[in-house]
Amino acid sequence: MGDDSEWMKLPIDQKCEHKVWKARLNGYEEALKLFQRIEDEKSPEWGKYLGLVKRFVTDSNAVAQLKGLEAALAFVENAHVAGKTTGEVVSGVVTKVFNQPKVRAKELGSDICLMYIEIEKAEVVQDELLKGLDNKNPKIVVACIETLRRALSEFGSKIVTLKPVVKVLPKQFESREKAVRDEAKLLAIEVYKWIRDALRPPLQNINSVQLKELEEEWVKLPTSPPKQSRFLRSQQDLRAKFEQQQAQGGDQSDGEDEAETVAAVDAYELLEAVEILSKIPKDFYEKIEAKKWQERKEVLEAVEALTKNPKLENGDYGDLVRALKKVVGKDANVMLVSVAAKCLAGLASGLRKKFGTYAGQVVPTILEKFKEKKLQVVQALQEAIDAIFLTTTLQNLSEDILAVMDNKNPSIKQQASLFLARSFRHCTQATLPKSVLKPFCAALIKQVNDSAAEVRDAAFEALGTAMKVVGEKAVNPFLTDLDKIKLEKIKECADKVELPGGKKGGGGSAGGDKKAASKCPPAAEAPPKSSAPPRKTPSAASKPSAGPSKKGKPPSAAGGKPKKTQENKDFTETELSAEVCEEVAAGVLPASCLQQLDSANWKERLASMEEFQKAVETMDASELPCQALVKMLAKKPGWKETNFQVMQLKLLVVASIAKRGRFSKTSASVVLDGLVDKVGDVKCGGNAKEAMTAIGEACSLPWTAEQVVSMAFAQKNPKNQAETLNWLANAMKEFGFAGINVKGFINNVKTALGATNPAVRTAAIALLGVMFLYMGAPLRMFFEDEKPALLSQIDAEFEKMQGQSPPAPIRFTKKTVSEEEGDEGEEHEEDGGGHDIMDLLPRTDIGDKITSDLVSKIEDKNWKIRKEGLDETAAIISEAKFITANVGELPLALKGRLSDSNKILVQQTLTILQQLATAMGPGLKQHVKALGIPVITVLGDSKANVRMAAMTTLQAWVGQTGMKEWLEGEDLSEELKRENPFLRQELLGWLAERLPTLRAVPGDLMLCVPQLYACLEDRNGDVRKKAQDALPAFMMHLGYEKMNKATGKLKPASKDQVVSMLEKARAVMPAKPAAPAKTGGAKGPSEPSRTNSASRSQQASDDLESKPEAKKVRGGGVAKKGAAGKKPAAKALKDDEDRSGPIFILTPNAKEQRIKEEKQLKVLKWNFMTPRDEYVEQLKAQTSSCFAKWLQDELFHFDFQRHVKAIGVMMERLESESEATIGCLDLILKWFTLRFFDTNTTVLMKVLEYLKLLFAMLNRENYHLTEFEASSFVPYLILKVGESKDVVRKDVRAILTMLCKVYPASKVFPFLMDGTKAKNSKQRAECLEELGCLIEGYGMNVCQPTPAKSLKEIAVHIGDRDTSVRNAALNTVVAVYNVCGEQVYKLIGNLSEKDMSMLEERIKRSAKKTPAAPTKQSAAERNQREAPANPNATFLRKPAQEDPNKLNQARQNAQLSESSHPSVPKEFQLDLDMIEMDHSRVCELPDLVQHKLDELLEPIMIPEPKMRSISPHFDDIHNSTASTINFVISQVASGDINTSIQALAQIDEVLRQEDKAEVMSGHIDQFLIATFMQLRLIYSTHMADERLDKRSVIKLCSCIIGNMLSLFSMESLAREASMGVLKDLMHGLIMLMLDSRLEDTEDAQQVIRSVNLLVISVLEKSDQTNMFSALLVLLQDTLVTTAGPAMFSELVMKCLWRMIRFLPETINRVNLDRILLDVHNFMKVFPKEKLKQLKNDMPHRTLKTLLHTLCNLTGAKILDHLSMIENRNESELEAHLRRVVKHSGNLSGLKSDCGNEKTGLRTEDRMSKAKVSDILCEIFKKIGSKENTKEGLTELYEYKQKYSDTDLEPFLKNTSHFFQNYVEQGLRVIESERERKACLTSSPVIQHSVDSSLSGGTEEMKPAVYHERLKILRQRHGLENTSRQGVRGGGEEDPQQRPPISSLLSSKPAVASSTDMLHSKLSQLKESRELHQQEHHPRPHSPPHGHARPTSQASNLDDLKKRLERIKSNRK
Repeated sequence: MGDDSEWMKLPIDQKCEHKVWKARLNGYEEALKLFQRIEDEKSPEWGKYLGLVKRFVTDSNAVAQLKGLEAALAFVENAHVAGKTTGEVVSGVVTKVFNQPKVRAKELGSDICLMYIEIEKAEVVQDELLKGLDNKNPKIVVACIETLRRALSEFGSKIVTLKPVVKVLPKQFESREKAVRDEAKLLAIEVYKWIRDALRPPLQNINSVQLKELEEEWVKLPTSPPKQSRFLRSQQDLRAKFEQQQAQGGDQSDGEDEAETVAAVDAYELLEAVEILSKIPKDFYEKIEAKKWQERKEVLEAVEALTKNPKLENGDYGDLVRALKKVVGKDANVMLVSVAAKCLAGLASGLRKKFGTYAGQVVPTILEKFKEKKLQVVQALQEAIDAIFLTTTLQNLSEDILAVMDNKNPSIKQQASLFLARSFRHCTQATLPKSVLKPFCAALIKQVNDSAAEVRDAAFEALGTAMKVVGEKAVNPFLTDLDKIKLEKIKECADKVELPGGKKGGGGSAGGDKKAASKCPPAAEAPPKSSAPPRKTPSAASKPSAGPSKKGKPPSAAGGKPKKTQENKDFTETELSAEVCEEVAAGVLPASCLQQLDSANWKERLASMEEFQKAVETMDASELPCQALVKMLAKKPGWKETNFQVMQLKLLVVASIAKRGRFSKTSASVVLDGLVDKVGDVKCGGNAKEAMTAIGEACSLPWTAEQVVSMAFAQKNPKNQAETLNWLANAMKEFGFAGINVKGFINNVKTALGATNPAVRTAAIALLGVMFLYMGAPLRMFFEDEKPALLSQIDAEFEKMQGQSPPAPIRFTKKTVSEEEGDEGEEHEEDGGGHDIMDLLPRTDIGDKITSDLVSKIEDKNWKIRKEGLDETAAIISEAKFITANVGELPLALKGRLSDSNKILVQQTLTILQQLATAMGPGLKQHVKALGIPVITVLGDSKANVRMAAMTTLQAWVGQTGMKEWLEGEDLSEELKRENPFLRQELLGWLAERLPTLRAVPGDLMLCVPQLYACLEDRNGDVRKKAQDALPAFMMHLGYEKMNKATGKLKPASKDQVVSMLEKARAVMPAKPAAPAKTGGAKGPSEPSRTNSASRSQQASDDLESKPEAKKVRGGGVAKKGAAGKKPAAKALKDDEDRSGPIFILTPNAKEQRIKEEKQLKVLKWNFMTPRDEYVEQLKAQTSSCFAKWLQDELFHFDFQRHVKAIGVMMERLESESEATIGCLDLILKWFTLRFFDTNTTVLMKVLEYLKLLFAMLNRENYHLTEFEASSFVPYLILKVGESKDVVRKDVRAILTMLCKVYPASKVFPFLMDGTKAKNSKQRAECLEELGCLIEGYGMNVCQPTPAKSLKEIAVHIGDRDTSVRNAALNTVVAVYNVCGEQVYKLIGNLSEKDMSMLEERIKRSAKKTPAAPTKQSAAERNQREAPANPNATFLRKPAQEDPNKLNQARQNAQLSESSHPSVPKEFQLDLDMIEMDHSRVCELPDLVQHKLDELLEPIMIPEPKMRSISPHFDDIHNSTASTINFVISQVASGDINTSIQALAQIDEVLRQEDKAEVMSGHIDQFLIATFMQLRLIYSTHMADERLDKRSVIKLCSCIIGNMLSLFSMESLAREASMGVLKDLMHGLIMLMLDSRLEDTEDAQQVIRSVNLLVISVLEKSDQTNMFSALLVLLQDTLVTTAGPAMFSELVMKCLWRMIRFLPETINRVNLDRILLDVHNFMKVFPKEKLKQLKNDMPHRTLKTLLHTLCNLTGAKILDHLSMIENRNESELEAHLRRVVKHSGNLSGLKSDCGNEKTGLRTEDRMSKAKVSDILCEIFKKIGSKENTKEGLTELYEYKQKYSDTDLEPFLKNTSHFFQNYVEQGLRVIESERERKACLTSSPVIQHSVDSSLSGGTEEMKPAVYHERLKILRQRHGLENTSRQGVRGGGEEDPQQRPPISSLLSSKPAVASSTDMLHSKLSQLKESRELHQQEHHPRPHSPPHGHARPTSQASNLDDLKKRLERIKSNRK
């Protein structure tokens, strides 16, 4: 006993481990008592025994073991931690207890197993028991089977998974031990109770005797299903219910439970899949094509045998299905057709959902084959199509079925209808929505009237089945056109239909529905608990599945009105005859009223109508006979009533009847025509619209609108059409858009857009604007083919509506208050989605184009041929634009290419799939399994670019299909099983992003969870990270419990890790998106404000089909699903109450702490390209302590509407909480940076609005941003400066302006410099503009780090390829030049020659600003620090378009500035005043400032710099119009035909409007260069490209020619074209005329005729000098290079002849010097001898003709025009001209001798007139130039003195008033000077000898020196340009007289041109000519021209000398 005493003292847990069995026994007993005593299941005491429980059950001593089992049972029952021991304890029970001989031990072991099941460990227990079945000891096997049987019997088939049990059952029947077989039999009987016949297939192969015994036992079983009698801990509510039923003693079984139990296990799920693809005969594909039918039959039968397997393993069955489809469709042997059909049926049954991929290919073939008459074939086809239907959805097959419903063959129609009837039986209300049912019903109704009886019967059966499934209520609206007999027949068929499983249809029969409705209390009293729609029967409502997919609504009617009964739902009435109407009306209207209705006297009719109105208003609404009354109103004269007062009353009565009575569509049809007829009437139109609105309320707007619009367009009255459209636009806003049949309107709207009446067009565009509010961008797709001008108007209207949300509906259809809207409204929303618009687009069926040849190309072994096939496919899709879902065998072919070894082809395939997504739209759904899932496989590719392309494709597909199809089935989980890290991380990342946007998902998502857990432990860190990110998204849909339960199968180590991750994910699990707000009927009139905006119901997609945008709910109010009722409203109210407190919480030093943390890198630095999730989470965490909780929720909500709302509140509280706002400023700015990455314009505009207010407040508070705040905000703000929308850019500029007030400009500068490095050209340009503004406003010190470094970086952009960037860079450098002058050239460093020339040109053309009152400038200048002077810079920037009267305004300003100066002596005419005025810089004459010389300089003030805007084509530096034109012109030369056409269309629009055409001035060369570049492109590229449609090339040619014709119809613009450009243009046009490839096209002749016309126009309208030069140079080039068409030179010469023919009229306008110079150059290249050697003498003759004509017209004076030829003596030309003149001179001499003196005088007179024009042109040219303006004025004065009768009016009449004033004033100044200086007014002006012009001597040199010095001074101070600016500013010359722009500017134009070289050459020649004319003796024939210049020069120099002397003397 001594030993006993030892262990007796030990604690219980040690006793249980003792080696002495008695000690253990004692320990077990005490443990049992202890376990029964502990009340707290979570007591720490339990933990001591966790490791011991296994020993309790596995004790080696039988007695102790028995007690141990009892203790273990108590432990499992009571301990919270017992679940952790499940595996080891059950394993111990199986191996150590079930083999014991004692029955009690086995019973306890079995009880322990069941207790573990009760504590939620069924799976582990079941696994251990199934392992036990493999034990060699039969006792253990028997005990395991028995325990499984007990578990199933007590817990039921929901807890015990039957699939693994059934799988091992057949094996147990083969056991040698009878006891095992008997126990297996009992288990089989138990399983049968739960799953019935689903057990038969798995047991088909057991011993026949055993099977027979089983069959006998099964028959004896009761038919009622068994019930769960023992419950899990989590099922205690079910347990209570069960016990209650037991107590009542009823076997009250729920029919619903029964159905669920039966469906719980599918026999298919219990089967093992068989792999058959490898077993198909190897020669199958050869023999199936064999000619002998026996061979084909042999292989088909082999396949048929394989397909009989009830479950097939998944694989690629594409080839097999195609082969079978071919047999069904094309094999002539009907026996083989039936075998192939059976094979297809077998495949569909064996693969189930996995066969859905192939369904779309096979169904059309089977339907077509129903034309076969043989019953055997038809039956086989029926079996096949029925099996296939179960693998897909009716929606996917709808297009194929509807396509054959109109087939001529009655058998096909019959079988299609029968197939529909059979298919409907398998549908439910959810899977057969109205959107799917509607087209089927329409097709079946046609067949109900078919001539063939069998077709009619089949249609009746299908309609009857549909009625049975979805209920009479849902089908009736589609059957309105059927008569009573047919309706009865449909109902009769419906009654006969039996649905599978004895299910009842949707709401049963109509009678049942009515009964239910009548029993139901009024909706206002109904408790708002049930989430199911009220239309459900009570039993249906109790189903737990009435969840998200049904979108139920609370039964309480909106506004609390009682519901109408079912009969009132869709009130229809038959049409009454006239007699009946009169009789009914007589009963309710006074007799006098009826008699006088058709009286001839209008007053009587008026009195009658007043009585009528009174009667209607006083009558009881329920008794109002609407139809009878409106028919009385239509009684003669009816709607032809001529008296407007009577008509107005009539219309009011109609509105009143419609509002008050039960107004049916029949009644509406009576009056609508009359209303439409009056809607355009001035007096009655308003009442007519009111009546139409009332009818809309009574009969629904969609129906009314459709009727009204079709009636309006059946008339020809444009006023009615316009007003109808206006009414409709307004009605849409009032009623909302729900239910509107867009397709019904589109054609009428298109008609309206093409109307000749502008009011109709305007109304149509306005209506489109309203529709755009609801439909968004897809609406534009309907109008893609409209003319560009019209399209631009539509776009402008859409742009206006952009960002607006639709208004809340204020009117509602009466019947929407009834329950029917609760049903129908939802359907619209569910099915309408964003797809509705896409569904309406006309689609092309490309099935025929996907030929077998194309498919074989795509599958070819040679990659080049495969690429060809893909190219062809892409071309087919892009040509079709929008396509149907039928793409033949394309999906399988493309699927093969996704795994192509050539990655380029994989990417091309992905691009095609993206094309498919856009083109096919929602029809894409049926291809998800075939093509979508393989795209996911591509995500595993090793190349990043391929993965990126796959992701883009995936997103594009999901955008069209929604997510449902992707998540259904095992495909996704199969993809995740692939151990590819790239695939896993991409797929999980995608799921993490998409799942939170969905409101519900298919249950199949659960299949992905095991793979998700595997990814959490993946070796790759990125995969693990993505899996963790995806956890919350999965949990959001599956729930924590389910996911936690799924960890049960993991290894213990993995499980702990995963569970801890689940806990973390649970904390951040996102909330499910709320259902989008319903529109229309769901909200009653009392509740419009809750809808905030009538959310775009068309865009609300259903739960599973949320598009990417779906998460951004457009509606304001968010309607909850299910039991919305009163609780959510109350909650919302509570939320609003909570929002009254402060929104920002001011925490001392919180901001400093955050800055410190970021500096120490404790948190992420706010620096990213795009914000990652961790940044958002970090910001959310930081804001939690500073922002009100509700505000934080709103700010971080996924719905943009919430963001807008939150910003609105922040704006309201900005002033009141300014201190707290500043305290949280860093976080606020960070949150706004996140919004800059949103694409929603509404949010962005709101953000910018707030930021403007915020910075204004900060400025008022004198707050300065910290570095920390600025660096985390400014870079992201600068990103938005490159936004495409002007309105956004404008706001960002304003914010940048304000930013400089709260943050130093020198620190903003580096941020902007960084912005100039962006890829976005708009951003670069804007940043450069901003830099220019900063420099102008703040000086050079703003440039950081140094001016030189900054300027070098800025100057780099002068060479940018984008025009706007180049211009901006030039502007900025010019701004620097204005600040620091010539020093800019040092700062910018080395530039390329081209860039430098552009810069110099720009600096030359931009004068420095000279303010009006220079002496008083300093104060104003200081104030303007913040608003720099540059008018185009940010701070004062305004687009040119903003002020159309800028010219007039500028003129007025100029006059004001003139008049403000006192009248002073006009001493000086040079711009020396600038020297005197400049206080800020040291110059050579610093003391000049003291003298008030500005008073002496009045004339000089005329050309003020502010006048620059007067003549935009002279200075387009800062002009936004000019930059726009530059941009459009750059697009003309685009390689993309469409871009070029669009640009040409825009230019054409400008050119066609005379008032706007002038803006093209200055851009003509640039435009022509772009045009001939495009012509070259056409010639060399487009015409050679066989892939291009030649019609588009012809269209481009037509556009070019049209533009050119418009341009050259305006002489003023045409004359601006320079010589080089005209040469290239003529070259391009002639090449186009000679292009033989054009002849192949239909419109070629038209094009060539147009080109001919254009060439004539160019020849006539261009500057004649330039034209001659161009043609001569072109001819020369042509003769030098013999390549090119032979006809080319001939056509050039023809052009020259035409020019020569017009020379008599144009001789006065041509510059003979230049033409002769070109002839001289021609003759140098082709001397006379060389010309004669040419094969053709035509060039020689042409040249001779030209010279002879010139000589004839000018005589001997022609020799005076050789001034531009350098070595005249060496020129052949002079000799030739002398010969011609001599010859013609002799002739003319003879003639002139005979003539009298008068004739000679007349000739001389004619010659002098020709020269007058030339001389004056030269003079005005000087006045317009920058250096010679004074010289020009002096010459003009002298010319007028000499020829006093000269009329200057023609030269001045078209110039501006300012220019005329300038010239007159200048002449007056010279006159007064001449009078004062008598010494200078003598003879030199009039008489000047040849010698005097050359004998200046030393006396003339002195003033020249001064002149030069002054010129240098002026240049240094930026004054070179002033006079020129002023003159050009005011001086718009007459376009007829204006010389080409190239002759006005001394340097080449700043246009990137292929003729730059030519320009520079011309300018050199021009300068040399001018010098020559100045230096040589003047010619005798033009004395004024020759004499004026030296004289005026002398006088000018004297003036200068005098002025300088005066300045010097004053200085002394």
